[in-house]
Amino acid sequence: MSVAPLVSAIRDALADAADAERAPGMQAYMKSAMPFRGVPVPRVRTIARAAARDHPLLTLDDLQTAVRMLWDEAGFREERYAASQLLASEPAAGRLELVPLHEHFATTGAWWDHVDDLAHRIADLHDAHPVETAVVVLRWSTADDLWLRRLAILSQLGRKDRVDRRLLGDVIEPNVDDTEFFVRKAIGWALREYARVDPDWVRSFVETHADRLSGLTRREALKHVG
Repeated sequence: MSVAPLVSAIRDALADAADAERAPGMQAYMKSAMPFRGVPVPRVRTIARAAARDHPLLTLDDLQTAVRMLWDEAGFREERYAASQLLASEPAAGRLELVPLHEHFATTGAWWDHVDDLAHRIADLHDAHPVETAVVVLRWSTADDLWLRRLAILSQLGRKDRVDRRLLGDVIEPNVDDTEFFVRKAIGWALREYARVDPDWVRSFVETHADRLSGLTRREALKHVG
């Protein structure tokens, strides 16, 4: 099946929704070398979902082809947002075969907006393939690439009481001494989210690592802990 109609539909809809006045501010805020069309992210997601309904792809291979076209050939950042949204749809959700694609997005996107959105896709993988996904995120947690490390740390966001807290600790542990802001922030965020489920565990983790965690990380982690 040709993926061209889907890709063209998304690109055309993004062009129609473009806001030339909004675009420069969005680009400046995101510190992006790639220009924006000025389409808000919720609108991008709506466009991608509508296009996928109108031009359904029946196989995972077709979907990967479409996603890679949108991502690798993107002229505007919103095309990459649309590509990421397609990975939330069938037949992509919870598919372990897409791990190399997630890695590609994280390392080539190389910024927090892309990586933080990808974290939701990895959370789906934790639910569908917990053992295999744990191996993947443990590997990412010690990668040279800081965005893979951030993705590993944030990979259980939204799982609430399904969080594997041992795994959470294991992916944070190699990064507690990291001086990179985006890694420190990710650790604090992940701990803060889990504190809503198990504040005692988070408090204990922070106390145990008090001499190694940054002030930023500690403040974030304990924000909602009494």
